[in-house]
Amino acid sequence: MTLPSASDPATRDVIAAFEAARSRLFGRLDGLTDAEYLWEPVADSLSIRAGDDGIFRVAELIPEPVPGVPDPVTTIAWRIWHIGSLCLRGYVTHFFEDVPDLGDRHEWPGTAKEGVQALAKDWEHFTTRIAALGDKRLLAPMGVGPGTWADETYLKLTLHALREVAHHGGEIGLLRDLYLRQDS
Repeated sequence: MTLPSASDPATRDVIAAFEAARSRLFGRLDGLTDAEYLWEPVADSLSIRAGDDGIFRVAELIPEPVPGVPDPVTTIAWRIWHIGSLCLRGYVTHFFEDVPDLGDRHEWPGTAKEGVQALAKDWEHFTTRIAALGDKRLLAPMGVGPGTWADETYLKLTLHALREVAHHGGEIGLLRDLYLRQDS
């Protein structure tokens, strides 16, 4: 992936932080197999699954928390979908104008290779849009978006996206480590 360029200092630093996160995450995804991608470490893991039409879709978006019940365990495929489609693609869709049709956010590739490629594409759409803002627009209220987000800055959105990437990227790394050592 080519790093989007930004000349304004805050925008440049945000893009550099995303590049560092991308490099770490995609390094951890290198060589991901289909078996790892879809591995369900516990019964009832959330994942993506093929429907009757053969198209893979996310089984459940974000389940409602139930008091006293831990959140469900998710697969690597679900986490890659969550970062790419739900977060990065969703942010482009909801917070930028003149967005091209990016497809059904619930559909996701059923293979590791295609899933990582889809994540890279969503990553590029998001970081290219952020890089094009420049510092003045990055620090101004967005003016678009659901709920109270229209009053927030693109910087806040970008930092939120970075937290999501770091959080779920770390979980992907742990799931890979557990998968590789499950017979140890």
